[in-house]
Amino acid sequence: MPTLVAVLAAGRGARFTGPGHKLTATLGDRPVVVHAVRSAVASGIGAVIVVTGPEPAVASAVHAAGLDVTFHPNVRADEGQATSLQVAVEAARHTGADRLVVGLGDQPFVTPEAWRAVAATDGAIVMASYGNRTGHPVSLRKDVWELLPTTGDEGARTVTRIRPDLVVAVPCAGSIADIDTTEDLATWQSSWSTSSPSTGRSTKRGL
Repeated sequence: MPTLVAVLAAGRGARFTGPGHKLTATLGDRPVVVHAVRSAVASGIGAVIVVTGPEPAVASAVHAAGLDVTFHPNVRADEGQATSLQVAVEAARHTGADRLVVGLGDQPFVTPEAWRAVAATDGAIVMASYGNRTGHPVSLRKDVWELLPTTGDEGARTVTRIRPDLVVAVPCAGSIADIDTTEDLATWQSSWSTSSPSTGRSTKRGL
């Protein structure tokens, strides 16, 4: 089944008060967004696109890392994460993919194995499960794309609340902890210096 992989990296990161954009902040030895995109690429499950917003430094950071991705700008990024998901859906349609697997640029602890596990599992909507929580990556079969919202800050969650029968959860190692604030970054800096954390929290609504 042809699969397209998308990393959504178009958000403004308004809660991050440090210098620059949160996705370009350094975590360990590279920018936050590069950690996220490297895992998607390393999964080897399909071509990878990165959906970007108005901040050029995000695409520049990924490009500088030499990762094999294509960039898809979202000119409506300020209207919410759902618009970035729609950009990814259109790219999937254009490439003839039957499945879209989506992750977030501010979740640097998602592993290549999590991407692979989600992509390898059949289901209309497949979500990674970390303990008792579900999150990214999320696999969306083409027959549910038309159900996804076109605006707002929620993606597949809008559908899964209404149609929980469509969801398959796959246990994954790693973490859906996201970097939203300078405090988040500081908290995980020390963890990264020893080992990537296996549990975490996320306040993101999104997918």
